[in-house]
Amino acid sequence: MDAATPQSPAEGTPLIAPSTTDHPLYDSVVEACRTVFDPEIPVNIFDLGLIYTIAIDDTGMVHIVMTLTAPGCPVAGEMPGWVQDAVSLVAGVRDVEVDMTFDPQWGMDMMSDEARLELGFM
Repeated sequence: MDAATPQSPAEGTPLIAPSTTDHPLYDSVVEACRTVFDPEIPVNIFDLGLIYTIAIDDTGMVHIVMTLTAPGCPVAGEMPGWVQDAVSLVAGVRDVEVDMTFDPQWGMDMMSDEARLELGFM
């Protein structure tokens, strides 16, 4: 395979990296993410399923991978900053890095049951 040929993830490799759910700061970071809303949807971005990964290391560095409901979202340039600002207020968080991805593409099946109920899909 030459360098110009794109490589796809190995079969069985998850498209979304796992979160550090056992870290003591995880629940507080999730709650901070729940304070951020897409202005067009009355549900927080965590329950919408827009937060794919929350990785927290031993030094308090938080790395978040998120997406948007659509690539053309009007707040695409602002929302990662809103997430960074909210999470940086959590006691014990040293720094926050937020990366945007559209792979995999967000779908309504990524919403929590609470979000589906709030939006009338249940």
